[in-house]
Amino acid sequence: MPVALDVTAHPSPNCGPRRGGLRPRLIVLHHTAMTSAQAALDRLCDPSAAVSAHYLICGNGRILQLVKEDQRAWHAGVGEWAGQDDINSRSIGIELDNRGDHPFSEPQMRALETLLPGIMERHGIPPGGIIGHSCMAPGRKVDPGPRFDWARLARRGLALPAGDGAAPKTATADTFRDAAQAAGFTAPCDDATLLETVRMRFRPHGRGPLTPADLAALPAPIDAPRGGV
Repeated sequence: MPVALDVTAHPSPNCGPRRGGLRPRLIVLHHTAMTSAQAALDRLCDPSAAVSAHYLICGNGRILQLVKEDQRAWHAGVGEWAGQDDINSRSIGIELDNRGDHPFSEPQMRALETLLPGIMERHGIPPGGIIGHSCMAPGRKVDPGPRFDWARLARRGLALPAGDGAAPKTATADTFRDAAQAAGFTAPCDDATLLETVRMRFRPHGRGPLTPADLAALPAPIDAPRGGV
């Protein structure tokens, strides 16, 4: 059963206006990579750290709102998605209390599944606009990582599912990069990093060299999330 949406305000000073009239067209999911939700909260609200997110979801399912959605939180950093930069101005950032080396808790996932639909409705964000931090910053970031259950979100219409078409007979680095870029993975990175990044999102059990199954796992091309006024 879905949990009731109960959000506690805990304002962070680390925010500012969205630049250039941009509005949220993406939701970026992160893991905190810290020892506890309190440690993450302290850092996300520390002016000297200069980082924040719109929401922090604790392991027990508690949701904290740190930055109002009309403001620019400092969660994404340098990166690109679908040819667009300044992801902070184009997105809502959600931090999940998780060290990065263990599964995400059931209460936390239920809370995320309760939080996402409202954000998507308020800002007109489609399932294809829900991405991981690693998707827009490959090589620099790995969160929410291979332990995150993207397929679960996809089954609920809260993220894109992996492609389900027939695998091509062959896959090359060039054809894979072309398909990955069409699916949104446009941030500069080498071939190995791109493969690892796409697998974390759409084929987490993939191993070894590039295969046709990796190409088949990519979804259809998306429209760039321009995020204008």
